[in-house]
Formats: sequence, C-alpha cells, structure tokens
Amino acid sequence: MMKKFFSLLLAVTTSITLFAGCGRTNNSASGNASGNASGNASGNASGNAKEVDTKKEDSNELSVYAWDKNFNIPALKAAEKAYQKKNPKFKLKIIRLPQATSVADVISKAGTANDYSKLPDIVLFEDHYINRYVHDYKDAWDDINDVKINWKDFNQEKISYSTIDNKHYGVPVDNGTVICAYRTDLLKAAGYTIDDLTGITWEQFDEIGKKVYDYTGKYLLSIDGDSNDLPYIMMQAEGASEFKDGKPYFVDNKKMVDIVNVIVKLVQDNVLYLADDWKGYTKGSIGGDMVAGVINGNWIMSSMRDVKKNSGKWEITTLPTLSGKEGYASNGGSSLYITSNCKNISLAKDFLAYTFGGGDGAKETYDNALKDGGVITTNITCGKSDAYNEGVPYFNNQPVYKQIVEMGSKITPVEQSDYFSTAVKQVSSAISDILDGTDVKSALKNAQDQVNFTMGNE
Repeated sequence: MMKKFFSLLLAVTTSITLFAGCGRTNNSASGNASGNASGNASGNASGNAKEVDTKKEDSNELSVYAWDKNFNIPALKAAEKAYQKKNPKFKLKIIRLPQATSVADVISKAGTANDYSKLPDIVLFEDHYINRYVHDYKDAWDDINDVKINWKDFNQEKISYSTIDNKHYGVPVDNGTVICAYRTDLLKAAGYTIDDLTGITWEQFDEIGKKVYDYTGKYLLSIDGDSNDLPYIMMQAEGASEFKDGKPYFVDNKKMVDIVNVIVKLVQDNVLYLADDWKGYTKGSIGGDMVAGVINGNWIMSSMRDVKKNSGKWEITTLPTLSGKEGYASNGGSSLYITSNCKNISLAKDFLAYTFGGGDGAKETYDNALKDGGVITTNITCGKSDAYNEGVPYFNNQPVYKQIVEMGSKITPVEQSDYFSTAVKQVSSAISDILDGTDVKSALKNAQDQVNFTMGNE
C-alpha cells in the first residue's frame, strides 16, 4: 500500500520533472514555445485544464485535449475535416492546454480525487509516460483493442508505447524518428560526402568529425549537455535499453558503458559540443551555425530551418552504431487516448480508426497534418503518398518525410521506462563528472543509484 501511495503521490507532484524531456521536444517540433500559456490556451494561468461536460455533447461531437497550436492542433483539425467526409455533422472540440504536462496534471488530479467526470472524450498524451499513467489510473481510460486498425502498418516501436498489458490504448499522431542531418558543403570541405557518414561506426564518426573540425572549425554534432538525449538514442540504435526488468541498468550494461565512453571521447576530440542548456543547444549551437551535423528526433528540423541561409545544404541519413550497421531510433512523440468519461465511445473509436488509425480518411489526415503542422506519420502506407515523396528544398530536395517514415519502420522496440527523463538527467550528470575526471563505472554507479532512489527501489 505504501509503495502504491508513493507512486500516486509522485505522479501528482513531479509530473513536470517527468515530462521535462518530452515537453522540450514538442516545443521544438512546433517551432514555438508551446510550454507557455497564452491567451489562446483553454487552461488558466495556473495550468489547470478547462473542465468538460461530455453529457452535453450531441451524438456527433467529441472533445479532445491538445497543447500545440502550430503542431498537433493542426493535425487534429485535419482529422476533423477528413472525418466530416464520412459524417458531415461531426464536430471535434479541441481544447488547448498550456503544455504537455498539463494533460498529465489533469489525469493525476482526477485520479487522486477518483473523479474522471470532467475529462474530455480524448486526450493527446506523451508516449514516454503513458504506461505509468495507465497503470496508476486504470479507471481513467478505455482500451481500443476491439478497434479495426492494422497495427502492423505502423512503426512498431511507436505502437509499443501504447500497447499496455497486451491491450491497445492509443492511436499514434506524430513521429519521433531520429535523423542524422549533415551539412554537405562542410563535409565536402573536409573531403567527405553524406555516403561517408552512412553505415559507419562511432569510431569512424569521430575520425571524420576531427577532420571536419580541423577544416571548418565546426563541431560535427551538438546536444543539450544538461539533458543529454544521445545515450538513449545511441542505445536504442543498438537495440538496447538503459533499463532491465523495470530498473536502471547502467553499470553492468556493456553497451551503455561503451556508448558513454564514445560520447566522452567525442567531446574531448572537439567532435561533440555539449551546450549548457536547451536554448544553448537549439539557439546557440544550431541557430548559431556552430555545427556541421544534427542528431535528434525529426522535430529538430524546425530549429535547423531557422537558419535560412543554410537551405539546400543539409541532407539526412541513418545513425552510426558501435558495429557500423545503420542505426535507427526514436525520441519523442504522442498518441491519442480515449478516456473513461467518453459518452460516445463508438464515435470516438470510429473517428480515430478512420483518421489517424489508417482508415479511409488517413491519407487526407496525414497529408494535411504534414502540410499544416509539420506532423509526420508513423503509418507506413500513408508515408508513401505524393506529399511524402516530394523533395524538400531545405534538405537539398531529398524526400526526407518519406525517408523518416521508412527509417521509423526499422526501429527495434526496446524496454521503456516512465523514469526516462530521470535517467536522462542522471546520465547527463555522470558524463559531466567523467569529463571532470571521475571514473566511468563510479559515475554510472552513482547515476544508477540516483534513479533507483527516485523510483523508490530498495
């Protein structure tokens, strides 16, 4: 009982900390600070959500929580328009909250009060954390296991987040597939092409990076050193996880140790620049034109596009790995979930299946979501449409959206944890300590202990 109480209390009081990583990624995806409440947000200044009375909705109406006016909200509007081809009377009431954490806060508070009667029909929820919220607040959700969706036509890594206890709960919206993007002009100056960065080892990446720095003065890579996503990304490209059987697995995890050693060497060789914070990463290193390469979820493309003078100079490819095989990973994303307060479940299920679920309205939904909000699908078939096959001028006319969907289909699902962002923070601190002279195993042991403490593990 005490462990359960602690878990519930922690969910209520630390949701902002838990969501630090994913909230950050979604701000980048939209190109705006969606974490800041504005006059257009339905939540009030304290971040509380607007309550919904689903009993007053008519038989053709659904309500949904979302948060990003430039990213996921345009995608929802595209779905509404597509579904109106099937049901002209359909209306989707989109209630904008200040940020991703606001949705988690609402679920936590409703669960603590054991009252879900003010939730909307559907909520958009961050992938990395849904497992914990389904387990801690079982009565908040309705599964969609009986919905006719071809789940095999989706990125299986994406589906792994929303498949809980062998039941489907969510329908994917956006795609967090990682890209490796490189400035082809800077590579050329050092004697390389994009092909030289494809299917290589991290050791080869380091050697190329040193030459790029010598010839151009640019780092081949940068990342937010305070919340370093690289260990997670690099581990997933290996088909490995930082967690094992629900617990942090750092010290005795050979691949984890090898990857941390790689990151440390990249920093020491002036190949990787560790920014002090998120602003220093996006506005400083990328926006400040300090780098010849970018590795992160594809939402990072919005930050890259802010440097308009570099249009046409970038191309994307796959991740390096320890062995040299082409690597695939994902970082960030969200899906749609039906709440237990939905009074028209059949409509909600049909709407999700018809649009984001790959039904007859999926192509229109995803094409317009891409056009209006930059949302890239994880549905393999929809990712083959004409809109996805078009060359993108900023990326030297590569069909990058098509490539991203294809790469996403090759990601190996690995063990996930609701303490993802805690691990990110602690491993980031460990890397900083190692660079300051601490032994690798000692630094990782301390990070592992800190995550175990936060999780309440004995």
